[in-house]
Amino acid sequence: MWQGLTHDEILERYGEQYAAWKRGEPVRRGGGELETEVAERAAPVVERSVDKLPDGGTLVVVSHGGTIRTTIGRLIGLPPGTWEALGGLSNCCWSVLGETPRGWRLLEHNAGSLPEPVLGDDD
Repeated sequence: MWQGLTHDEILERYGEQYAAWKRGEPVRRGGGELETEVAERAAPVVERSVDKLPDGGTLVVVSHGGTIRTTIGRLIGLPPGTWEALGGLSNCCWSVLGETPRGWRLLEHNAGSLPEPVLGDDD
């Protein structure tokens, strides 16, 4: 029900639900999935996909920022109530996880700057 609404429209129509979500309570925002349900659906897909990679392979996952945040939280073992601490992803930004013998590790989050381009001599 929140989809397509502006922030102000959500506050006007679903103010208490929005406030509960911001307090960290499990809320089906606009009737959608709980954050834990999103993570329970998405994290196994990532894990299965990683298992299919060749040695030294890289998996790129593209999704909405909330799905990425909750999936990262689940993969690195954070309690669901703390996932918000990861913060959202800005548009066109990424996170990098690495596997270690102890499990997943967050190496970068909300990264968005690439190295300066190499300039040729053809000004």
